[in-house]
Amino acid sequence: MRKLRKFLLIFCCLYLVLAAIAGVVIAEASLKLQHLPLHYRQQFARYVRQHYQANLQEVSVTASDSVVLKGWYVRPVDFNGNTVVLSHGITDNREGVAGYARLFLNHGYAVLLPDTRAHGESGGELATYGVKEADDLHQWVSWLYEHDAPQCVYGFGESYGAALILQSLAREPRYCAVAVEDAFSTAREMSYERVSGPLHAGSWFGKTLGQPIIGAAVAYSWLRYGVDLLKPSPLDAVMHSSVPVLLIHGTEDRVINFHHSEILAHAAPDHVQLWLVPNAWHTGAWSAAHNEFEAKVLGWFSIHQRNGLYSTTKNWVNE
Repeated sequence: MRKLRKFLLIFCCLYLVLAAIAGVVIAEASLKLQHLPLHYRQQFARYVRQHYQANLQEVSVTASDSVVLKGWYVRPVDFNGNTVVLSHGITDNREGVAGYARLFLNHGYAVLLPDTRAHGESGGELATYGVKEADDLHQWVSWLYEHDAPQCVYGFGESYGAALILQSLAREPRYCAVAVEDAFSTAREMSYERVSGPLHAGSWFGKTLGQPIIGAAVAYSWLRYGVDLLKPSPLDAVMHSSVPVLLIHGTEDRVINFHHSEILAHAAPDHVQLWLVPNAWHTGAWSAAHNEFEAKVLGWFSIHQRNGLYSTTKNWVNE
């Protein structure tokens, strides 16, 4: 019995040490991302010039912490008076949402494609998963109203970018509506899945045996960088906003489970609609249901004009 207790004590101590190491590795990998360079600037500039008789404008804003953020702005010749801000996924850059930009440009929307902080050509040493990025998007919307004021500004984001768009609702009430694909609900809920993922275990592992790993990652990121990894919460922003939100999520998403979007939708049913896309993988809704995707996103923006009333469209997605 004494040997068993000694073995268990040694095992627990060893596990805690390994958990602390794993937590540090996870924190560093989460906060410090490699900037993916832009490769298709000239090609995209040529495309918008040929198809929309427009220039690919290089634009920038300075964030509240003095970080310089960069992006592209395109206003087509047949501008419909509205602009869409597109937010890309993690470790990606503005080119990652260029395909969606073409979708909106084809229908007369101007588009703003910023590189998120710590991504692409934007500055910033750390990715904070919405803690600072929410205000960054607020700065971009302010730039739009100051430089080329639209009738409506809409938000569109994928994955990490989807979560950022949602969190920006806490700082930016001027959106007419937003549409996002595969957002997480809260960083805490997401942490359970991230820790469990490498073991192909359910979120139960993150909620139980994985807690020391999460705790170590949170403590390290706070003590070293002053960043609370569990603070990001699209859920909180959505609950305290009245901006109409279209949530899109694939039922076969293995990166961010669709229950995150269900949590978001159930929290604010008066202004949030959820479209679960059968057989769609992570950020794969446009491929899995191409025509329906375009109809729902464009329709969502169309019915939420500045002078529109949301109460008349509550059940539009499911009709």
